[in-house]
Parts: sequence; structure tokens; C-alpha cells
Amino acid sequence: MTKHIYLDHAATTPTDPRVVKAMAPYWTKNFGNPSSLYYIGQRAKNTLDNSRIAVAKIFNSQPEEVIFTGGGTESINLAIKGAVIASRLTPAHLITSNFEHHAVLNAVQALKNQGHEVSLIPVDADGFIIQDKLWSEIQDNTVLISIMMANNEVGTIEPIQEIGAHLEKLNKERKAKNLPHIFFHTDACQAAGALELNVEKLHVDLLSINGSKIYGPKGVGALYIRRGTALKALVDGGGQEKNLRSGTENIPGIVGLATALNIAEQNREKENKRLISLRDWTIKKLLTTIPKTLLNGHPTQRLPNNINISILDIEGEAMLLYLDEIGIQASTGSACTAQDLEPSHVIRALGRPYEAAHGSLRLTLGHSTQKEDLVFLSKKLPGIVKYLRQVSPINVDMNTLHSSIKKYPREIIKL
Repeated sequence: MTKHIYLDHAATTPTDPRVVKAMAPYWTKNFGNPSSLYYIGQRAKNTLDNSRIAVAKIFNSQPEEVIFTGGGTESINLAIKGAVIASRLTPAHLITSNFEHHAVLNAVQALKNQGHEVSLIPVDADGFIIQDKLWSEIQDNTVLISIMMANNEVGTIEPIQEIGAHLEKLNKERKAKNLPHIFFHTDACQAAGALELNVEKLHVDLLSINGSKIYGPKGVGALYIRRGTALKALVDGGGQEKNLRSGTENIPGIVGLATALNIAEQNREKENKRLISLRDWTIKKLLTTIPKTLLNGHPTQRLPNNINISILDIEGEAMLLYLDEIGIQASTGSACTAQDLEPSHVIRALGRPYEAAHGSLRLTLGHSTQKEDLVFLSKKLPGIVKYLRQVSPINVDMNTLHSSIKKYPREIIKL
């Protein structure tokens, strides 16, 4: 029987048995609607309130600054669209990067289609936002900046705290000039469980997370909304979640999210140390045993579990199929675009050519990952690559490649 080695934890994680256990009573026993006045409804409301308190504790926020959503994508859409629409500016201007998850990029494109203005800021070769270009794009009608906390494909950790602190100073200057406040949102879906989510230290107004990346249930997320941040609801209904997310609350999912986040926070430092050791060993092994490979993302300022390399002269999809045949599950990029044959916009944003984007391999480690799994991978992958190169018509010159990366234009894109 083929052993299955799951190395795609950035796509989703298995639900922790402790989380499943915590959720279990809320399916058939404590099933009440939190809006109901009778006993089982009020018991559900108490559970909802306690879950909100638990998440707020990890955010270092007030419970009333946390609302629950149907996942990370909904949380991101509510933050971005809600803030822009609530500004009542026509047009409003918002800023993000060309490096974001599609949940962000498609949300801002939708706003652009409605007549709002959007600036996409480039990143450098390691994936860091180019801050000079960020600050240069601020306009009188800018109302929102959204920068991800850590990239879901290459793992680069953005300087959110630094950006947030600088933006606070700019907002004080704007207030004196009677200009609109610029709210700061960060997509922390991939960062949750690995990085500290203290919203005061981060200086953010809005922060999005979801359950499926932290060994919690799918289909549930949360949005931190700093007091005083105006948002327009995207869904109308019964007015749940402070009139921002109508619909009967998903109590089992919310309990699962709060439980998973609490477990992740308790184990974060210990697990990060273990994963960093495995990550760095694997990166070194693959780069030294497979010719014509490149590491994508910053070598150290990256998520503890993230490995992303470009293997030249092969097609990444073929590599994934061969790995799957021997029981290894990995990806070439974001799971949300796994069926898309277009090269990763994230890898392209780093300045890599199409050939490097087509041959990218993302390995994301998790609780179940052991050293023996990565040793097995490191023994099998070179042979797969060698075979695929023999049948591939692609042949990239490394000197030309490095030269093209250095010359890659990093310009602001106006949507």
C-alpha cells in the first residue's frame, strides 16, 4: 500500500481531533439558534460569545471587534468592499500589491469595475512590498490599503507592523488636512497559526483569518474590525454579527475555529521551531541535488512550513502527477487556482520568467510531516525531474535567467 505524504498544508489542513470533539455537541445536542430567547437558544448565544472572547484574546482586541464569516474569502471581501463602499467616495482609491491572493485581487477588480480606482504595488525579488512605491501612490481619495501578512505561495512575511506604524503617522497628517482616514487591512489567512496576530502591535484596522488553514473546519472565518472602522454589509438579512454578516451563526464551525486558533497559539513557538528545521533541511537538499533550481521567496523571512522552488525545464503539473503516483501530495501554487494552467502571478511578480513559474513546486509542511517523509521526497524527486527533462523541449539558460530577474521592471499597475 502506498504511503501518503501530505505536503500541501497551505491548501488546507485536516481538522484536529480535539477540534472535532469540541464541535461535536453543537450538531445535534446544543443545536439552538443564538437569536432565540428560550434556553437552548441562549445557551448557543453563550457559546457564540465565549468563542468571540477566545478569538479576541488572541487578536488582543475587544470581543465586539470580532465577527465571524463563512471563510477567509468572505472575510477579505467584507473588509475590502465594505470599507470602500462605506467611504461613500466616488471614486474611492485603494492600494494593494500584485502579490496578493485572488480573494483580494478579484475583490479590488470588482470595485474597479464599479468605478473605483486601484493601485497594485510591486514586490522585490524576495517578495517584499516596495514601500517607497506604496507611499508614493497615496492620493487624497485613498481610503484603504490591503497587504497580506504572509504570502500563500512563496511564504514571504511582509513588514505589516512597519507599514501599519507609518500609516498611523500619515493618518494624523491627513486628519489635520481634513482628508479621509486610510484603513489598513491584512489577509492573515496563511499567517494564522504561525505568526503573532496581535492587532495592536500590527497597527491594523482589519484582519482576516479562516479555519481551514489552522486545523479547523472549512467554511468558517473571522474578521477583526477596529472600533471606529466603517464597513458596509455585503449581505442583507436578520442583522446578525452587528448587522455585518446576516444569517444564522454557524455555531459548530465557530467553536471549531476558536478551538483551532487557541491550540495553534499554544503550540506556535514549539511547532515553528520544528518546522523551520525541516524546511531549511529540505530546501538545502533539493537545491543541491537538483540542478537548475531556484528558491522562491525570502530565504529566512518566510513562513516556517513553506518551501517553494522553481525547477527549470519541466512542467510543474506533470511533476505533481508523478509525485502523486508515489503518494506525495504537493502543489504548484495556490489551491484556489489549481485548475488554471496560467503561470502563477506570484512567481511572475518576483521577476521570474514564465518557464520558472510553470516549473514551480510548493511544499507546505504540517503537524504530520516527519523527517523521513522529506528524506523520501528528496530521494524520489531528482529522478522524476531527470526523466521529465529528458522529454521536455524547454531548456532555460541560467545566466540569462538571472539577468532577466535583475532587469525585471517593478512598476505600479493602475487597474
